[in-house]
Amino acid sequence: MNDVVIRPLRFSDDIQAMRAFLETLGLRSRIESERGGWVDMVAGRGMVALHDAATSSTGGKAGDTRLSFEADDIDELMERLLAAGYQDTNVWDEAYGRVLSVVVPGNLTIWVDERNDDLYGYKLHDAHPDSRWSVKPFLTGAEQPTCQRFLEVLGSADDVYYGPPAPEFGVRLDLQTTEDLDEVLRRLAATGYEARLDEDGLTATDPDGQIVRVHR
Repeated sequence: MNDVVIRPLRFSDDIQAMRAFLETLGLRSRIESERGGWVDMVAGRGMVALHDAATSSTGGKAGDTRLSFEADDIDELMERLLAAGYQDTNVWDEAYGRVLSVVVPGNLTIWVDERNDDLYGYKLHDAHPDSRWSVKPFLTGAEQPTCQRFLEVLGSADDVYYGPPAPEFGVRLDLQTTEDLDEVLRRLAATGYEARLDEDGLTATDPDGQIVRVHR
């Protein structure tokens, strides 16, 4: 089966600070570039990728988060998307591996990186994902039925939260956990991060100055 994993992409001015913050929450580093401009991190379900904003070739600004994915086989995924009616779909080679792009309604382009076994220029960590944690980005400005249909094709229909209508599409880096949030709050406080609890979850401010919401 072609495994497609949701992997929001965060552009940051300080990747190591963001990495430390997400590790404090419960994610684990999996792969990082030897030059330090990229780290991807795993949870029990889903991933987060961190990209140096200064070297972004697509105009990513520090604090920006984009919806993206990683897949085992992007050729098979392309066939699946075409069969579902997503005709503006392309696959090409980048220096770091193969990439699929698909334009969805609203003229939004979504990127899917193919999982790459060639780690030249990268370091692989012996990551052991914490099964209590999931990455579930919070989407604003998305037309839910349209977005849900696209995510169903990818097999990720349950991997996002939907926010209110907004003039533009936006992505917030949200997580879900079964871990005791009092313990998570203690970890964050012990390392100097600003966070607060409420009856529905935990809200923290990350090193990029963005809100991260942890849902129960």
